[in-house]
Amino acid sequence: MDPVTIRIGLLLFPDVTQLDLTGPAEVFGRLPGAEVALLWKTLDPVASDRGMRILPTARFEDCGRLDVLCVPGGPGQIALMEDEETLGFLRRVAPECRLVTSVCTGSLVLGAAGLLTGYRATSHWSSIDQLGLLGAQPVAERVVRDRNRITGAGVTSGIDFALAVVAELAGDEVAQTIQLQLEYDPEPPFRAGSPRSAPAALVAAARETMAPFLARRRAATERAAERLRTLA
Repeated sequence: MDPVTIRIGLLLFPDVTQLDLTGPAEVFGRLPGAEVALLWKTLDPVASDRGMRILPTARFEDCGRLDVLCVPGGPGQIALMEDEETLGFLRRVAPECRLVTSVCTGSLVLGAAGLLTGYRATSHWSSIDQLGLLGAQPVAERVVRDRNRITGAGVTSGIDFALAVVAELAGDEVAQTIQLQLEYDPEPPFRAGSPRSAPAALVAAARETMAPFLARRRAATERAAERLRTLA
């Protein structure tokens, strides 16, 4: 018996953090019966924030019903929060999705589209507080599930997130099989991957370095929050 087709769409946009996208895409691509689409306005190559050029496989206008919608994050997320074409696309497809999901600051894009209002959600540690401006309840966990919303924290958590999604769709054994195929058995050389474990001086220096960019992100989030209030 042929497996049931599961249609998964990942948003691909300029200045995406490629691992936010490609980590989950690698996991989803191994799910039996999955059809994985990289979605953007055109089929032209899209440059990630570190210069990798990635080809979309479907345009917004050609995208039909999805079982899973996933929005990754990255610096380009700031522009997306004011991109009505993208926000409108997310609002159009989300109601028919079995799962509406994100990785990293992709949750802020979902929030800007009004799709996380009243939901528990997570994001990158540097920006998780901004979810509250968009009507979501910030939760500092690696993967957060609230009804049919599943959100992953920063960047590398996209693999954990995707395995959780696969378990939801196809069961723990399938998810474990994919984890084994990927040899996903992390043993990082340092305990510095979270503000909870990294040295305080390192965290402070990182926050200082990112401060100008985070101020831009917060300003965009505040504008998105104001637009949501006018639509309410």
